Amino acid sequence: MTNIVDGVWPTMLTPFTENNELDIPNLERLVDWYIGQGVHGLFAVCQSSEMFKLSLEERLKATETVVRQAAGRVPVIASGHTSDRIEDQINEIKLISATGIEAFVMLTNRLADEHESDEVWKINAQRILEAVPHVKFGLYECPYPYKRLVNPALLQWCVSTGRFLFLKDTCCNIEEIQARLAVLEGTGLKLFNANSATLLESLKQGAAGFSGIMANHHPALYVWLTENWSTQPEKAERVQDFLGLASAIEGQYYPVDAKYNIQLSGVPISLTTRVKDGNGLQPHQRALVEQLKRYADGVLAELKN
Repeated sequence: MTNIVDGVWPTMLTPFTENNELDIPNLERLVDWYIGQGVHGLFAVCQSSEMFKLSLEERLKATETVVRQAAGRVPVIASGHTSDRIEDQINEIKLISATGIEAFVMLTNRLADEHESDEVWKINAQRILEAVPHVKFGLYECPYPYKRLVNPALLQWCVSTGRFLFLKDTCCNIEEIQARLAVLEGTGLKLFNANSATLLESLKQGAAGFSGIMANHHPALYVWLTENWSTQPEKAERVQDFLGLASAIEGQYYPVDAKYNIQLSGVPISLTTRVKDGNGLQPHQRALVEQLKRYADGVLAELKN
């Protein structure tokens, strides 16, 4: 039985050494840091993990490390779904799924080109489902190389297969989220919102939790909100106001800014990434991360009192 629990599933970062190689010891420390923050699951080898810049061998190694280090303390899902050809995608899925993850997360933009119809998407999805009959799946509306949103009709088809358990929703539109939740109600497919600004409202509508990049800055606050929004509504509104406003940092210099926050939190990872120059984080951006961390730590301390 799969273990897709409600709550916070951070989109994990990938630590690299100064020589731009996988930093396995700090990946292990990073897993422990997330779990120490109270998260409910881990989403490994995703866009935040720079999966399009990882070789298949590296994607496998990273997934194996996360599963091993988590050691059953929290469930792990992973993507690594980067290939263009369906045959190569099936190979990725077989190898990465064999690491012991709860579900393999498909990118919605890998199953059809931008100009192709949902019918093409379903044909390719069905081909994958038949090739790996024992694998459970998630869906991720990844913005790269293009964003393909899953409309309610296509979502209903996914539900009908009985194979999909997790949806990382990136539509950032509460009305669209409501329409999706209406399709998902009573099914085994759970919606996890990636958008901070709409998070509380989506939880009220039935979303299962949060899976977004800001869980790399202050995951414990997202944990508090997902666990307490219904019993402490006034505090939840205040926390939501902070989380929504704080998420404005998303476009600053990610993932380097998030790695800097992880450094400040005590995990000695480098700022090296394969998508941005780690030395490019400007002094004012460092100050912004520092200020945000101090404020978030203060908000969390007040909630605990």
